[in-house]
Amino acid sequence: MGKAIQYNRLFLLAVCLVVALGSLSIQLVNLQVVRHEEWRDRAQGNTRSTKIREPLRGQIRDIQGNPLAMSLPAKRVCADPTIVGDRAALVARALAPILKTNETWLVQQLTPRIRHYDTNNQPVFDKYVVLARRVSIETWNEIHEAMTNLQFELDVSKLSRAEKKIYKVTIDSNTLVRTRAVFAEEEEIRTYPNQSLAAHVVGYVGPDPGAEGMSGIMGIEKTFNTKLAGIRGWLKTERDSKRREIMSFREQDVEPHDGLNVVLTLDARIQSIVETELAEAFREHNPVSASCVVVRPKSGEILAMATVPNFDLNHYAEARPDAFRNRVISDLCEPGSTFKIVVVSAGLQEGTVTLKSPFDCEEGKFIYAKTILHDHKKYGVLSVEEIITKSSNIGAAKIGIQLGEIRLFDYMRRFGFGELTGIPLPAEVRGIVPPVNRWTGVSIAQIPMGHGIAVTPLQMVMAMSAIANQGKLMRPMLVKRLEESSGSVVVSAEPGAPRQVIGAAAARDMVEALKTVVLKNGTGTKARLENYTVAGKTGTAQKVEHGTYSTTKYFASFIGFFPADQPEICIGVFLDEPKGNAYYGGDVAAPAFQAIADKVARYLNIRPDIQAEEPGTKSVTVKGPEPALTFVR
Repeated sequence: MGKAIQYNRLFLLAVCLVVALGSLSIQLVNLQVVRHEEWRDRAQGNTRSTKIREPLRGQIRDIQGNPLAMSLPAKRVCADPTIVGDRAALVARALAPILKTNETWLVQQLTPRIRHYDTNNQPVFDKYVVLARRVSIETWNEIHEAMTNLQFELDVSKLSRAEKKIYKVTIDSNTLVRTRAVFAEEEEIRTYPNQSLAAHVVGYVGPDPGAEGMSGIMGIEKTFNTKLAGIRGWLKTERDSKRREIMSFREQDVEPHDGLNVVLTLDARIQSIVETELAEAFREHNPVSASCVVVRPKSGEILAMATVPNFDLNHYAEARPDAFRNRVISDLCEPGSTFKIVVVSAGLQEGTVTLKSPFDCEEGKFIYAKTILHDHKKYGVLSVEEIITKSSNIGAAKIGIQLGEIRLFDYMRRFGFGELTGIPLPAEVRGIVPPVNRWTGVSIAQIPMGHGIAVTPLQMVMAMSAIANQGKLMRPMLVKRLEESSGSVVVSAEPGAPRQVIGAAAARDMVEALKTVVLKNGTGTKARLENYTVAGKTGTAQKVEHGTYSTTKYFASFIGFFPADQPEICIGVFLDEPKGNAYYGGDVAAPAFQAIADKVARYLNIRPDIQAEEPGTKSVTVKGPEPALTFVR
């Protein structure tokens, strides 16, 4: 019996060993064959890593190299909740004051949570959460110090060697929390050192819903987003159990390529002058908005472009919605009398009129197509030049009627109305220039007065610049070049090929007429400069409200250039609905033009074409191919 029992026990032991070995074999087959790829990927995931290297976004600079937008190195603060474990409250308490965020929210982020279940229905925990973005280097150093000095309930310094062995697992996990639970990734902070300067042109960046990181939202930031953003790099490597890189296993090491710098034609000093004077006009006349454009007529280079109300690019989220509109290119207006330059230019070019051609202005009241047209004063017979000087609506209407619908429409399109200027900014509108077959019977008389069409301020300034530029319309130029962070030029822009809208002779005649606008009998005397001859035009358009022209709301403007015979600068000033008794362009826009022009001329050191008269002397201005010279005798 004893041997039988021993044999039974040996048999039972053998069966158990076979079962155990069989189970082990099955498990080994499962791990090494069936789930080989899964466990291989897991193992590699613990040691191999691919780190994205973000490029630094390029700068936006003015023509003098002053930064208007720049990026500073920053950190994205991240955490691994699986390492934090049950210490989420402790870590959150240490970080919340530094990150200036809610402690409860931090606890929620740091608490381990299941991301999904694997094929064996085992939970896979989320090992990556973002606690804060675009944190300064200084703030990250504070976070790192706080985590390094994190105090746990178990004070290691007071434990004996034996106790340290007993609590080794706990001590090790505490060390992991201090060193690996919270980590940082490279990021950048986009900053605008001049706050609101040129805000509508520069634009800003914001979170990109379609991709990780930031993207241009408006302005140059949006138009040139791809060029500014640069190209990502990456590092694909393998690390040991202590997260140290094993250099021999580094597979790919691609450096990021920083974004290109965008150099604008804007001059920050001129932009500042414009914004200061616009703010003053805004305070004085309380309009809905005030805008200005400064252009070099010969090249189309834009030296300044501004609109008030404005906003701080560093705090764009705090701005009112209407402050974001670049009204220079996005708002439509009936231009009023500034549009008379188009019909008169067309008449001079076509030979239907000369500057001396007389027109009866009907003592301020003219009936055409059963519609009564008015002048702001009762004028009798005026020459074409005087029609410009005094801004006669009736005179302009009669020039338009004589020119005819087809030719007037053709010249409107030649001057660029009804089409995009091509400026590299988002949200530009074409304007409204209805085709001739949609004109009413009175359109041929109203359009020369600047009614019945809609244009942008930029279109009007470029049209005036064409007259200053011997009849050649330039494309507005806002970007001068793209360059590497090292300063090497990648692309350099040149002025676009001009479009000859009127001949040089007609343009010279227009300049002569526009000079008279700022003289004693003109409508723009407040735009006159002491040292420069100004050529320009006032505009005061009644705004359309509920389908009719308002008698209380106006769009006032002045557009002019100087020195008139050798133009260096063209400036347009626009006020939408100025309040109070003063609402004419000559009263509210012309003074702002004068203030801006005077300061810009000094800054650019433009050569005067008028010399101050001494007592008892008479000044004579002589015109020629060189800038106008004044002789005193």
